[in-house]
Amino acid sequence: MAWIEPLKEPFRAYGRMQHRSPYMTQLSTTLIIYFLGDLSAQKVASEEPYDPSRGLRALVIGGISSIPNYKWFMFLGNHFNYKSHAASIATKIVINQTFFTPCFNTYFFGMQSLLSGQSLEQTKQRVIDTVPVSWRNSWKLWPAVTAFSFTFVAPQYRSVFAGVIAIGWQTYLSWLNMKAQKEEDERAATSAATAPVTAPSTALPAA
Repeated sequence: MAWIEPLKEPFRAYGRMQHRSPYMTQLSTTLIIYFLGDLSAQKVASEEPYDPSRGLRALVIGGISSIPNYKWFMFLGNHFNYKSHAASIATKIVINQTFFTPCFNTYFFGMQSLLSGQSLEQTKQRVIDTVPVSWRNSWKLWPAVTAFSFTFVAPQYRSVFAGVIAIGWQTYLSWLNMKAQKEEDERAATSAATAPVTAPSTALPAA
């Protein structure tokens, strides 16, 4: 199995970086994930030209959330560890899906809306349009990822493992955000087109 040794070296290097500087490693990894996720969403899920401002928004959102997300998963890994491995995994999944996922998705879509210049009312509508469906769809992916990660992946490599999966997930979230924005623009255009027009008054002034 000597051929596999060169493949292990990048993971060992990442583990060393994680040990020396966990926060900078997490920040750097998160920025790469968000950049690739947004790039994929713009290139694959949209026919429009690449929008650098959208990519910048993704980096800001990812950068702000990187350390809190890392802290959360470290907390999750260090708690809810019972004698039964199955009970531990099930508890971590339920807590993550119940608390972290809806909070993070609200943050993600809310920040996307605010950073693009939308009002608070429009941001509220964006959250309503995107968070419930993204939360439901997260149950199709992240419980399995969480279970596999806490069962087979060493703690120092969990973030990079989840990061690879997260590239696809960020692509989906970015696509969902684009879809919601287009629907909001269409509703606004329809509302403007159907708004009643007040005719100017033709009454003569009183003598």
